[in-house]
Amino acid sequence: MIVILFGTMVSMAQNWQNSSPEERAKQQTDQIKEKCGLNKEQEKKVYDLNLESGKKMSKMREEMQGGGGPSDEMREKMTKIREEQNKEMKKILTADQYVKYEKYLEERRAARQGGGGPR
Repeated sequence: MIVILFGTMVSMAQNWQNSSPEERAKQQTDQIKEKCGLNKEQEKKVYDLNLESGKKMSKMREEMQGGGGPSDEMREKMTKIREEQNKEMKKILTADQYVKYEKYLEERRAARQGGGGPR
């Protein structure tokens, strides 16, 4: 049973990594919409922001693959992208929604650390 569960989680993570920035942005936006209760205007802005950040990170991942893995410099750049994304997200969401968004991020972080699938 554990082997099946582990295999499923690895497969999900690989599918996530192999998906396009557009697919990831759509999935992230859907999750944020569900968690935070976005209206149509917010949903569009969140999608655009997720797509922009996703494209930047995909480009970095491609560069990283040629270089043998993530470097400290690459991690710093990705952290900066996430920080910028969160700063912009704060402008899009209401204060209550942003609290829910932070909780969503924490759940994703916990899932990643526990091997729980996509980011």
